[in-house]
Amino acid sequence: MFRKFDPTTDVSTSTQVKASVQRGLKSQLLDKHPLLTEDILDAFIAKKSPLVQYKIGPHLMLYCRKIDHENKSPTQEPILFQHRDGPIMPALRLVHQYPTLEFTKVTVDKGAIPFLLGGANVMCPGLTNPGGEMPPDGVEQDANGFDKPGLEKGDGVVIYAEGKEFALAIGVMLMSSVDVRSKNKGIAIELLHYLGDGLFQSDEI
Repeated sequence: MFRKFDPTTDVSTSTQVKASVQRGLKSQLLDKHPLLTEDILDAFIAKKSPLVQYKIGPHLMLYCRKIDHENKSPTQEPILFQHRDGPIMPALRLVHQYPTLEFTKVTVDKGAIPFLLGGANVMCPGLTNPGGEMPPDGVEQDANGFDKPGLEKGDGVVIYAEGKEFALAIGVMLMSSVDVRSKNKGIAIELLHYLGDGLFQSDEI
């Protein structure tokens, strides 16, 4: 998605985000990433500093925060993005900048690392092989008393790798964690953003 992203040519319109929309972004993050708290989010999405929304193509939104500098004009730092009606997801630079933020995450095995860094989607064995890890299934039950999967289809995840300290990519689940474990074949995660792509190399807009 961001493989060849260039902020000088790919960004079309920009709009200051309304306070109500900004609260909605925070609410979505809190809902989809239960280990986050509102106080933590306030650290990088300040209430008194509205985000700026940039449109990239017909279906992609990039949310940036203002960064003040002593010797030059303020710049806009990408911190969140959303594809179509998908989940609000953090930019990798933000995840690296705040390593204690506990976004919903998965871990792929060592063998998946070169494919991930090349922009490939995550296959099921990358999560089920030794070294791979997903949240456990059945920790919670739904309204009918059935076990809920640790990850639902459509959930956004931050992707780590076996033996690596920092996240390598951001993606969205194409099947639930239950199906990943039971089927163990096919594409498990669609890759949206990864280490070294155009967005990662764009520290400002």
